[in-house]
Amino acid sequence: MTANFTAEAAKAALTDVLDALETPENVLKLSNVKESSGNEMLKTMQFVFPTVMQIQMEVIKKYGFPDGREGAVQFAQLVRSLEKEDTDIARLHAQVRSYFLPGAPINSSTDVSL
Repeated sequence: MTANFTAEAAKAALTDVLDALETPENVLKLSNVKESSGNEMLKTMQFVFPTVMQIQMEVIKKYGFPDGREGAVQFAQLVRSLEKEDTDIARLHAQVRSYFLPGAPINSSTDVSL
């Protein structure tokens, strides 16, 4: 199924990931790991990033990606290739990344509405 991963499927998957990140259970889980990480980037990457990735991995299984790290890597590669041609995918991907890279600026060329 991942061989036929279209831009529309990417948008749906990223939207589902964002929805999953916003469930009360995951908001609480992320809040706890962010609080324990403070403003330290190393701790954020040790604790927040894996939590976000775990939530994402649960969602992308529904789109035909293998469970675990392999599926997450495949998903990330496909999304990165698709976001070059689709500003909506780039915007959604930036929103997902903002969960574990809070200080990262969002690419203004994809986020500014004219």
